[in-house]
Amino acid sequence: MKKSVLIAKNLTLGYFSGKSKKPVLKNLSFQLFENELTCLLGPNGVGKSTLVKSILGQLPTWEGELSLNGKLIDTFSNLELSKQLSVVLSEPVFPGNMTVGQLVALGRIPHTGWTGRLDNHDRGLIENALYLTKMESLKDERLVEISDGQRQKAMIARALAQDGKVMVLDEPTAHLDLVNRYQIMHLLRDIASKQGKSILVVTHDLEIALETADRLLLLNESLPLISGLPEDLVLTGQLDRLLPGEEFQFNIEKGKIEQKNIDSEVILKGNQTIAFWVKKALQKANIRRLNAPIFITEGDFTLIYLEKEFHRIGDLIDFLGES
Repeated sequence: MKKSVLIAKNLTLGYFSGKSKKPVLKNLSFQLFENELTCLLGPNGVGKSTLVKSILGQLPTWEGELSLNGKLIDTFSNLELSKQLSVVLSEPVFPGNMTVGQLVALGRIPHTGWTGRLDNHDRGLIENALYLTKMESLKDERLVEISDGQRQKAMIARALAQDGKVMVLDEPTAHLDLVNRYQIMHLLRDIASKQGKSILVVTHDLEIALETADRLLLLNESLPLISGLPEDLVLTGQLDRLLPGEEFQFNIEKGKIEQKNIDSEVILKGNQTIAFWVKKALQKANIRRLNAPIFITEGDFTLIYLEKEFHRIGDLIDFLGES
């Protein structure tokens, strides 16, 4: 059985507005486990940042308990908590002429005291963090001269060098392109599983979370928090709670969000993979009805409609718009 590292029991959090309390989250119960990557998802304004602030010791609990390694987070000093927990925020980092190696070394500050002097143990953790994030070759590069994805990896390396059991990352892929988003999330999964870390990632990227997370936490306004394996939440339909209104649904077979009940009388015959993308393009063009089927020839990409051949979907759509 996996070890629970962080435990929330009946947790209520909020802020003061004047003399009155303004609760944001009520009766939350969940756990973060060792060797697991957990993704926290939910719409904007639902309280994800509030929960992160509480985990970081920046916001006291009103009711319930939030404990780290068996000790209430509210009882940790800032120094004690920084030795147990590290954080990576979404804001881009441009700290002047600092190098990657210097940034990663900052992760050892909670352990080195006011002198900041590094011993062999500290240097070993810094080198290991650079190795695990594949940043050794960029150790002497300045942060302003490397890419956004490389800077985010450097921030993760700094958090790794801090050597706490828990890492919290708030939208770590928000400013990255698609390839870097996948690389960062798979890197975090490897760190969790191979380095014994418990990692919490706050994200809006559902598809990448489904691909990489061991566990999901789903937050939605006025509803209880849901925790579970991504695959369980998909198969039980609970993932639909993330979707606004009744217009969208999570398609289990395709593993993605799509609009509900798009009526279409278009008939496509042939390769079903090609047919899927042709139908999607026709729906975007608001073409829902045709007088004859579209045939897809085997062996090459040719669409035949009313005995006319088209080698691009765009050409077919142009023809249909003119006819």
